[in-house]
Amino acid sequence: MTTFSEWAREETSGLRARIFELPFNRELAAGTLSQPRFQFYMIQDSLYLKEYSRALAIASAKAPDTAAMEQFARSAQGALVVERALHEGFFERFGIASQDAAAHDPSPTCYGYTNFLLTVAHQASYEALVAAVLPCFWVYWDVGNHIAADATPDNPYRAWIDTYSDPSFGQSVDAVIAITDAAAERATAARRADMLGVFKRSVQYEWMFWDSAYRQEEWPVHL
Repeated sequence: MTTFSEWAREETSGLRARIFELPFNRELAAGTLSQPRFQFYMIQDSLYLKEYSRALAIASAKAPDTAAMEQFARSAQGALVVERALHEGFFERFGIASQDAAAHDPSPTCYGYTNFLLTVAHQASYEALVAAVLPCFWVYWDVGNHIAADATPDNPYRAWIDTYSDPSFGQSVDAVIAITDAAAERATAARRADMLGVFKRSVQYEWMFWDSAYRQEEWPVHL
């Protein structure tokens, strides 16, 4: 029997391949990505992770078993640890002042993505929520490994690449995939369809997030 993760991967294979080919990721692998683009990405990722952690915490609260509760609680804390590490490591390394980062608004894409996840967290089922948060784990793991295969040791973004190709991160990804597959096995056909719908939407947002960083996306009008 096909698992939900196998189904979801097949349904999004084309878009996931296009994520690898985005200019941001190709230039990141080559080490030629401009620092302003990476700075923009780092700031937006910091803003994203704070809200993503909230969605993971809600998944922990909704989880039907202790193992899933513990996994999502650890992941929520881990997202905040990474967010803090950005301020303490990457921000300093790439010339981003913490006070400047704090003054930034989320980009339209970052705002849309986080609000989508929090809407699913508060209004949809547990099964839909775990499907919605999975792509952030899974796509980053795929991208990290894809880039790591080609990146040179002296790549200026090596620390970022190593973070998302590290086996310990892969273990977390595998754990969330297993949780999502288990949730889908217990779900009705209609609920599994809902799971696929939000999974695909999150993969779209993953594509948009990197694309928006490359374009250094701004709101078309300002308050």
